[in-house]
Amino acid sequence: MASSIMEAPTTTRFPTLPAMIFLALLLFLRASSAAAIASDTLSTGGNITDGETLVSAGGSFTLGFFSPTGVPAKRYLGIWFTASPEAICWVANRDTALSNNTSGALVIGSTGILRLLDGSGQAAWSSNTTSPAPAAVAQLLDTGNLVVREQSSGSILWQSFDHPSNTLLAGMRLGKNPETGAEWSLTSWCAPNDPSPGDCRRVMDTKGLPDCVSWQGNVKKYRTGPWNGLWFSGVPEMASYSELFSNQVIVRADEIAYIFNATAGAPFSRLVLSEVGVLQRLAWDPASRVWNTFAQAPRDVCDDYAMCGAFGLCNVNTASTLFCSCVVGFSPVDSAQWSMRESGGGCRRNVPLECGNGTTTDGFMVVKGVKHPDTDNTTVDMSATLDECRARCFANCSCVAYAAADIRAGGSGCVMWMNYIVDVRYVDKGQDLYVRLAKSEFAKEKRMGVATIVLPILASLLALTAAVLYIIWICRLRGQRRSNNMQKKEILGYLNTSNELGDENLELPFVSFGDIITATNNFSEANMLGQGGFGKVYKGMLDENKEVAIKRLGQGSGQGAEEFRNEVVLIAKLQHRNLVRLLGCCIHGDEKLLIYEYLPNKSLDSFIFDAASKKVLDWPTRFKIIKGISRGLLYLHRDSRLTIIHRDLKPSNILLDADMSPKISDFGMARIFGGNQHEANTNRVVGTYLIHTASVSYSWRL
Repeated sequence: MASSIMEAPTTTRFPTLPAMIFLALLLFLRASSAAAIASDTLSTGGNITDGETLVSAGGSFTLGFFSPTGVPAKRYLGIWFTASPEAICWVANRDTALSNNTSGALVIGSTGILRLLDGSGQAAWSSNTTSPAPAAVAQLLDTGNLVVREQSSGSILWQSFDHPSNTLLAGMRLGKNPETGAEWSLTSWCAPNDPSPGDCRRVMDTKGLPDCVSWQGNVKKYRTGPWNGLWFSGVPEMASYSELFSNQVIVRADEIAYIFNATAGAPFSRLVLSEVGVLQRLAWDPASRVWNTFAQAPRDVCDDYAMCGAFGLCNVNTASTLFCSCVVGFSPVDSAQWSMRESGGGCRRNVPLECGNGTTTDGFMVVKGVKHPDTDNTTVDMSATLDECRARCFANCSCVAYAAADIRAGGSGCVMWMNYIVDVRYVDKGQDLYVRLAKSEFAKEKRMGVATIVLPILASLLALTAAVLYIIWICRLRGQRRSNNMQKKEILGYLNTSNELGDENLELPFVSFGDIITATNNFSEANMLGQGGFGKVYKGMLDENKEVAIKRLGQGSGQGAEEFRNEVVLIAKLQHRNLVRLLGCCIHGDEKLLIYEYLPNKSLDSFIFDAASKKVLDWPTRFKIIKGISRGLLYLHRDSRLTIIHRDLKPSNILLDADMSPKISDFGMARIFGGNQHEANTNRVVGTYLIHTASVSYSWRL
């Protein structure tokens, strides 16, 4: 047999006579049965003592005795991932550690009950099999499940998968049996080196639609959102790894449970509930022999349960507005508390509902792209259509919102919320939620009589206006083409004067200065996103309602033709998901302008140096940003056909998109190296120009 995980030093003691007899019996049983026991099986009357193990047939899992790191005096019986012994998946005696590190033994009695005995022969743990059998065997399966089965029929009498610790493996259930009340839930360890039950639990809430909920003591901390047939409403990323793991929620009379299974060839994965209530999906990388964090929850502040209170709506991308807002038709209960970032009091209606007065009806406003509210206060009918659901909600004055229960096949089923909704947030691939409002909250309809008179006149005016605008557009288009041709020649003239860059055949749109004036509202201060040594950056809206960022190189910035050439050629020629994308450029007299993709989260420094926004940068987000910057630099330095040194990398030059993915920007100071060149000299100082009131200083980067 293989050795145990960690061996603790022994202490010499004089055993009592009963203890000596018990130890002698164990030694006899061990010697007489060791040759007959299979490596993954324990037969009736057999035993495993400290130092011996069971190993599953495929070698994936091991059962044996271990001591947590730093606590050699305590011994536990557990199951761990063989390739990573620190990955303990199940612990038998969580409440009662064995104090003697060499005298523990797991035995299977004549009735098929597993018992963990200490050095004095007392049971520290028992499987308490409810249907004992005269001939039973215990077997460690390659799924990590320890089962006790009747030897003749093979029926399972007991299994460790029905008694989870802090880990959910493929094939395990998280849920409950509504008929018996039996529950399959995760309970955290008390500490990283203490397997005793901690304060955090992960359970399946079955009051409305199935919903996985994390508790800390008696406080609800996080929920996934209700199951919508494909994923939990607040965890749309489950769809992104469906090729690796299949997710399923079983709903029947004797079982409501979540189960995941790994597909063929997928890495070994486990869901672990940490001591602080964070649930992580970890995937094993056999090449590097490390556990990679695949996903975790909660992810951000909007995942905190009831972050914005009743009828509140959380948006993680609106840190400047405190993340929380009210659903349309509602206002904060306490505006003063909201201004202090205390939004848990929620929102209340601006106008009471008109339900039941016999003459008017309320209406429903759709809130798109959200995680559905807590379903504890809902009525669910999986057989109803969405139209039937709307009618039922109309007929019930307590109904404040409704939605489809299942998003498959265009949506089906009906879930109706009574009296309030809570814990709603925007998510990618979010669902529609129909919220009930008083009729007066909706825009008033035009009177049919007025429409009959105005409509013919308006149609004639619109036709005449359209004809005039068409003529103006044709004239402007012709002039714009001539202007663009002249502008293209001027820009190419700039580019061809660079010895480093040479004659580049660029396929880059040239935007007219007039279009830029219109897009930025004549460079309005309200459109300005920021400014630096290079000049200013404005937000604009070009054709087809496309949001862009427009950099206007300042005449006094010290950055001129060479920086402009660098930006145009380098970003246009280099294509990478972690480099900002250049959409066009413009030269008009002394004006030099660059048009980039618009990134809503602005630059990294706006998060790092802002006390409020810094909370958004949890460790997974920070790690994601670090990896993205590294990939971008690796591409510039090694993988692109041009070897580029940026020479002005700083937080303000790292832009963040809606998913907080980083993109490197501002290549005005960049330097190109030859294919076999590893160093070069510069004949000018480069870096960011820092302009002060009385003097000019520089951030030096050579």
